[in-house]
Amino acid sequence: MKVLGVVLDRRLTFHKHVSTATQSCNYHALAIRHIRHLLTTELAQTLACSLFLSKIDYCNAVLHGAPNYSIKKLQRVRNNAARIVLQEPRRSHTTPLLKIAHWLPVQQRIDYKVVQGPQHVDAVVPSTLIKDREHVHNLRSATTLLSQPLPRTTFAKRAFRCSAPVIWNSLPKTVIDSDSVTVLKSRLKTSLFSQAYSLSSSSSL
Repeated sequence: MKVLGVVLDRRLTFHKHVSTATQSCNYHALAIRHIRHLLTTELAQTLACSLFLSKIDYCNAVLHGAPNYSIKKLQRVRNNAARIVLQEPRRSHTTPLLKIAHWLPVQQRIDYKVVQGPQHVDAVVPSTLIKDREHVHNLRSATTLLSQPLPRTTFAKRAFRCSAPVIWNSLPKTVIDSDSVTVLKSRLKTSLFSQAYSLSSSSSL
């Protein structure tokens, strides 16, 4: 079943959705690679983000908890984009390239989108799904935490009502205590960026 451009399967592996997205991304990546020598780095990065990285970011919050092979498939697209933009060989180590481009890995991009959900929870879900959500809006509070449900199955952990509080509560206090949404987004990306590359600095993505 296809909903808003996202292909859903019965087990929510999103295998078909990921395959469709990566196929489209690879087509555009090849086109950019052919003309890369004619582009500045800034223009190449803009084209990569506009033409195909936006495809793997689209509705990516639904991929939280998806099988690793789906996430890795999307990560390979992101790695390839970094090599193209920075004109590096196809087998070059990608962690330094992603850091230079200042791109979060796919998993951290997913967490980034999930965390932003509680900011707009009143508009998208009933109040019973996320407890203590009023504290999310009062970002000056020193105890801005969300109630974490206790799901009975691993599959249930992927639900927004379960995943969003877990990720939110794991954030550093400096992020949670941001005094505006703009500041929150900036600090959140910085925190996830540091987390991603401090853990993977010695291994290839």
